[in-house]
Amino acid sequence: MDPHLPVKLENVRTLLALLLLLPLAAASHGQAAPALAPAQAEALVNRALAFELQAAQDLNHPMRYRLHRSSPRLTSTKEIVETREGFVARLVEINDRPLSPSDEQNEQARLDALLSDPSLQNHRKQSEDSDTGIILKLLRMLPQAFVYDYAGPGQDPAGSVQKYRFRPNPRFSPPDFETQALTAMTGEIWIDPANERVARLEGHLQQDTDYGWGILGKLDKGGWVVIEQASAGAGQWRIARFQMKMTLRILFKNKSFDTTQEMTGYSPVPATLNYRQAIQMLRATPAATAQSGR
Repeated sequence: MDPHLPVKLENVRTLLALLLLLPLAAASHGQAAPALAPAQAEALVNRALAFELQAAQDLNHPMRYRLHRSSPRLTSTKEIVETREGFVARLVEINDRPLSPSDEQNEQARLDALLSDPSLQNHRKQSEDSDTGIILKLLRMLPQAFVYDYAGPGQDPAGSVQKYRFRPNPRFSPPDFETQALTAMTGEIWIDPANERVARLEGHLQQDTDYGWGILGKLDKGGWVVIEQASAGAGQWRIARFQMKMTLRILFKNKSFDTTQEMTGYSPVPATLNYRQAIQMLRATPAATAQSGR
């Protein structure tokens, strides 16, 4: 697992592809939305899921941002730049402190290696593309994989939402291991009715779930994930907070995921930016988004 990749790619591959299904959108400000009739509620959730699929395929609005990740053992802060040649990251803090001289030297050496050997970035991009393919497949299955029960209007910190509870559709037959966990997850989706986008997702595994990475794997019952997002400006939306607690059993080993990630300081970068230019950008202003806070 590469410690320098952003949340979408910092993964045990299909696990986080499953959990990061939606490039979520923040809710708008305003009065509490009125309750919807059943047909209106069904139409809204279907349109919102369709918009999320469309947004997941948008490559024309790359961003730069700061990723702060905390776990029981380590806290790290990275500057991330999205490019068509893949994400590029620079580690800037460990345990909320600037890098030591030796850590900074190691980080610069890693960036030098990326610059001198394009195959390293190509390998990363191939992994990203594979993950994106899985995410798109899962997004396409969301309408039939779950039953969405309308739970009425509500408020989140940003404004009015329409709430839905989701549960596995008993008629859904997962076609492969990558979609198997959809049969065990329940939770809530909050939709911003003004923008017809998902504002928040909270999911829980209701039973142990077999999963496949070419070997026997199992996600333990009780795992959960929460995803929230804020506007990144110019009509774009990005994940602002991600929390996950999961236990994965592979053969005779357990792997625990207990992480909180916050993404701040989003700013657009040129769509034509290549990965080498992104590295130079990160080196020139490594703390450019620090003023936005965490």
